[in-house]
Amino acid sequence: MSTVRRWVMSIGLGAGLVAGCNSGYLFEPGGAQAAQEGMLAMAAKTTGLYDFTLDDIDGRPLSLGQFKGKVLLLVNTASFCGNTPQYSDLQTMYDTYKEQGFEILAFPANNFGQQEPGTNQEIKSFCYTKYSLTFPLFGKISVKGPDKHPLYRYLTEESPFPGEVEWNFQKYLVDRSGRVVAKYHHRTKPLSAQIVQDVEKALAN
Repeated sequence: MSTVRRWVMSIGLGAGLVAGCNSGYLFEPGGAQAAQEGMLAMAAKTTGLYDFTLDDIDGRPLSLGQFKGKVLLLVNTASFCGNTPQYSDLQTMYDTYKEQGFEILAFPANNFGQQEPGTNQEIKSFCYTKYSLTFPLFGKISVKGPDKHPLYRYLTEESPFPGEVEWNFQKYLVDRSGRVVAKYHHRTKPLSAQIVQDVEKALAN
């Protein structure tokens, strides 16, 4: 055997040994894929709604962990949409149930029809002036596409109700333990019989 051939074989053997010692590189068939699936499963178990922190409308970090033990309605909102009047019903719902441990979390987004083009301060001025909102309003995020915020990646890919957000004012209901228990179409009004019934049931548990 030539010196060059022996050198090539020794390099290949060394690389194989190194690969075999690294996590995810297994010599058995499908080993790398199994390791990757295991890591994804572990991530899914350790990631939950309360792990996320987002900036509020004034740019201050707000951890969703502070809402533990409350029933939550998460809504992606927009200021210039046919569904925008739902803000009024959302405020009515908040006034009705907040003392029972209910919170509405609003996430302005400009993903649909360019209907939330303004800055956070413009959004704040519009919402507080026109609708007198008192529930938490967050800074503008993306809820769809390659720049989707991790919270909405969790809601649309890892929650029990996967699927992309379809339009402004789609809603997710979260129970007191942090589980997503319902998703509602963007045209389903906050004071509809179905949402009211589900919120009252979640508050009672």
